Amino acid sequence: MKVAIGSDHAGLRLKNAMVETLKELGVTYDDFGTYDESSVDYPDYGLKVAQAVASGAYDRGVLICGSGLGMCITANKVPGIRAVTAHDVYSAEMSRRHNDANVLTMGERVVGVGVAEQVLKVWLAAEFEGGRHARRVDKMNQLDRKRSPADVAADLAGGAGC
Repeated sequence: MKVAIGSDHAGLRLKNAMVETLKELGVTYDDFGTYDESSVDYPDYGLKVAQAVASGAYDRGVLICGSGLGMCITANKVPGIRAVTAHDVYSAEMSRRHNDANVLTMGERVVGVGVAEQVLKVWLAAEFEGGRHARRVDKMNQLDRKRSPADVAADLAGGAGC
């Protein structure tokens, strides 16, 4: 499994802790930034990670900001992405098993490092169940066909969107 991870300034410390968890698990990852606490715009980092996952270069993505919500909204603008904010193990597991979520978002101001580590581990380990859930995921994927990733990137670069 290959994971793309990123954060804004408000999620930097938690992102760094999650990078350590990925290392401990032996998961291959790339860190898309940010790398210091200088103020940045979360859509820029959310877009980078979401596009990396949508392209197929990465199996999953992890995004962290202050609440996890802005990153989730941003990532879900990219066709092919099913991002969820999960601050508990049950939601993390079900997002994989039933929704085939491919991006996990968390908020540094919401969840502690210990719980975030458990959430990440469960989310990475859980597999999509398919079956009746596959039909529902297929319906979500059909909605993505209305816009291309290039359209979304152009909107963000031009100041539209988020």
